[in-house]
Amino acid sequence: MHLMIRLGILGGGQLAQMTTQAAISLGIETAIFERKPDSPASRLTHHHVHGDWTDEAVLRQFADLCDVITLENEFVDAQVLAQLEAWGKPVYPSAQTLGTVQDKLRQKQTMQSADIPLPPFVGVAAPADVLAAAEQFDWPLVLKSRRDGYDGYGNATLSGPDDVAAAFAQLQTAKGALLVEGWVPFVRELAVMVLRGRDGETRTYPVVETVQRDHICHVVRAPAAISADVREKARLIALKAVQAIDGVGVFGVELFELEDGRVLYNEIAPRPHNSGHYTIEGCVTSQFENHIRAVLGWPLGSTELVKPAAVMVNVLGGFQGGAPADAAAPALTVPGAHVHLYAKRDVRPGRKMGHVTALAETIDAAEQTARQAADRVTL
Repeated sequence: MHLMIRLGILGGGQLAQMTTQAAISLGIETAIFERKPDSPASRLTHHHVHGDWTDEAVLRQFADLCDVITLENEFVDAQVLAQLEAWGKPVYPSAQTLGTVQDKLRQKQTMQSADIPLPPFVGVAAPADVLAAAEQFDWPLVLKSRRDGYDGYGNATLSGPDDVAAAFAQLQTAKGALLVEGWVPFVRELAVMVLRGRDGETRTYPVVETVQRDHICHVVRAPAAISADVREKARLIALKAVQAIDGVGVFGVELFELEDGRVLYNEIAPRPHNSGHYTIEGCVTSQFENHIRAVLGWPLGSTELVKPAAVMVNVLGGFQGGAPADAAAPALTVPGAHVHLYAKRDVRPGRKMGHVTALAETIDAAEQTARQAADRVTL
């Protein structure tokens, strides 16, 4: 019998690492279950197992370590969560929530049923189905894997009929079942972190603007420079989306702002999210601490900004090789920059290696500081 509450996390990457850092401050232990040993989060706890998430013996070993279980990514199969629930473990988000989210077609159908505005979409089983969708939606189209796509992996933009066969073959081979969506001519990508407790209490963090580079989130600006009308539309869609899947914990909701002021739902992440990293320094309570509070059934914390503006810049790998031990040091000369590195041993071009956040009176000032520091990290 352990005296401290122990939160189990499926996954051991940077999100689990930052969740563990928040847990330590609340006097909570974490247990990590990752497929490989020596993950960033596993180095912060004595309680970790590694192996395949579907290996029942290892899963049972993990379950026995935990009081409550959560996850840091949606690549763990919902059936794994269902098994943990069958053993009597409280799991948030639930197997049902994850099952709805991790199949993008089911996710979109659920949102559509909740009257959430979103781009036109349809499941496709053959290239002919994509061509039929083009008749309805017009070109360009976005072909997506129904499962396990992230940071541009599992997506392909189709400009016309000639692009269909190769993209379909590649995505179907790699990821299985597919769906196709109409292209959205957005003016801005927005995101909202939504917090929902076990009792259904919900809170939203500020609506932020996300800037992508090569399909990877590069910059997050909080708050987004949008009208009050667009802000409220985004906030309400995000709230509705989390309620539609009966989510518990923190969720990242990605949205499109259109030129005519409409806001469309894009996707939801059932976990802390890259667009919410700014909350560590930028808000009264970080997304990671609030996620813990929510899944434990504890009182939720304030989601207010502590300064008028916060900007986060991702640190992406610029080479292939081992990570230098002193990579953060040059960035620490920039006053007001908060540097977070994820302790990944290997650097790869485009890999998320860390982030820098800065707070200021204006977005421009915060972004200047964050970019300056991020550029100095030697990764």
